Amino acid sequence: MRFLSALLVPLALALTGCVSARDNALNGPPLPAEEYTRGFVAGAVSSADPRATAAGEAILAQGGSSVDAAIAVMLALTVVEPQSSGIGGGGFMVRADGTDGALVTYDGRETAPASATPTRFLDAEGKVLGRDQRVLSGLSVGVPGNVALAAKAHAEYGALPWAKLFDPAIALAKDGFVMNRRLYESLKVNKGRADKSASAKAVFFGADGEPLPVGATVKVAQLADTFRALAAQGPEALYGRQPAAELAAYVAGATPQDGRMTANDVTAYLSKERAPVCARYRVYRVCGMGPPSSGGIAVVQMLGQLERFDLAAMGPDSPQFWHLFIESQRLAYADRELYAGDADFVAVPVAGLVDPAYIASRSALISADTTLAKVEAGVPPGAPLARGDGPEEPENGTTHFSVVDVRGNAVSYTSTIEGAFGSGLHWGGFYLNNELTDFTLTSEEDGKPVANRVEGGKRPRSSMAPTIVFDAQGKVVLVIGAAGGPTIPVTVTRAIIGVLDFRLGAQDALALPFAMSFGEAVLIEEGSALVAMQGELAARGHAALRIAPAPIKANALGRRADGSWEVATEPRLTSVVTP
Repeated sequence: MRFLSALLVPLALALTGCVSARDNALNGPPLPAEEYTRGFVAGAVSSADPRATAAGEAILAQGGSSVDAAIAVMLALTVVEPQSSGIGGGGFMVRADGTDGALVTYDGRETAPASATPTRFLDAEGKVLGRDQRVLSGLSVGVPGNVALAAKAHAEYGALPWAKLFDPAIALAKDGFVMNRRLYESLKVNKGRADKSASAKAVFFGADGEPLPVGATVKVAQLADTFRALAAQGPEALYGRQPAAELAAYVAGATPQDGRMTANDVTAYLSKERAPVCARYRVYRVCGMGPPSSGGIAVVQMLGQLERFDLAAMGPDSPQFWHLFIESQRLAYADRELYAGDADFVAVPVAGLVDPAYIASRSALISADTTLAKVEAGVPPGAPLARGDGPEEPENGTTHFSVVDVRGNAVSYTSTIEGAFGSGLHWGGFYLNNELTDFTLTSEEDGKPVANRVEGGKRPRSSMAPTIVFDAQGKVVLVIGAAGGPTIPVTVTRAIIGVLDFRLGAQDALALPFAMSFGEAVLIEEGSALVAMQGELAARGHAALRIAPAPIKANALGRRADGSWEVATEPRLTSVVTP
């Protein structure tokens, strides 16, 4: 139960028209700031904050593509949801073509400095450093990748000029945005982290040292300047020699040991196109992100392991379904821990992990009546020998947004700085990530190498699971993803089952109860229908049940029968994200 407790606290704190002609959209003047909240769209957008959603809608209304709008949302969230994501972090994007369904996935995951070593988070005696030393310092900061990802995706699928995508975020940062309850509470419970840097403290906190109150106008002038530079110069404003040297020097100055970030680390950063992970589930095709994310594999495995069961007949009110779902989680996460990592550095047997025969063999371990006494990773085709599972920091934070444009092109984009306010280091008006704590703390276990160990230039394993689901005719029916660290694949899988098996709308699917296995312990959502199922779950062997709020945040777009899009947002955050 210790890991579950360690996870729940930080997760709870971290976790919300008309179409212009193409020529007019490209050449016309920027929309005034008030237009970004009108909500007219040519397509659909779902994000964790209505102001970021409005930014994406404004870009769509100007004739922008789904990629354009997704970039605008990512930039706007840097302003209004600084605790979760932004240009100081990284992300993963999955894009599906509206005409032929062709997929492309982009990896904007952060990288470790070239001189980082496997003992990065250990002291001179080989003991793990204290949490604040690991997290709230330059040790945790990877080279940010979101700007590089955005530039790469825009170069291939953008419709509007690059600079125009920054207009909504610049307006929010320059003119100010209203402090909502979610950001206020996050600042309040993360004092010591959110206000670690003087520049951040000056923006978000008052003279009394307390967060600005709900309803206050927050202006981030330095971030507006950064956005203007990026709009004018492109990614060179971050990855060019001078800004790279300044960023690296700032991070290096806050790094107490091991390899420090250099200008070369920043200038050498590349966003990479990766092979998507796809599999059939019933008549549908489910596609997501491959390594260094483990999310796509885990989603496919859980669905595949459950496919032999008639989930539709069980329904969401059945303890039988939740038992099976929890058991499937246990098997998928055992594989994740042993095999997932950065495939540029370690062999990840992706094809074997999603092989239907292998998934069927794992499914056969699931009993309808009892829990598995012990869960271990399987041996998929192509599995490397002698692999260890090392300890790691619980993941948390993150944000997700889904976009579809008027042409039917879909984007599922998950963005993160890891923990609430990342490393606490604040540069250029934005928080820098603490993503390197997603590496395991040790490099080997019982003499066996750990796939997710720290190495120079490596990208840490992620749980992010931006996902796109296609129907039997190849049309996109669901664009989904989530925040919440290791809960992400479970949150996404649960919603997919809700839509495909239970025939729920996207919004109702996000509102389904949440249950997740953490080793032998099982979290069941406080106040949900699952609480009344405790006895039946315990009778099947789920003895270590813990009732707690669900540490999740999902966003989705679901296609309706008439071809329109249902915009689904996380119902657990509705009351705290509206300014």
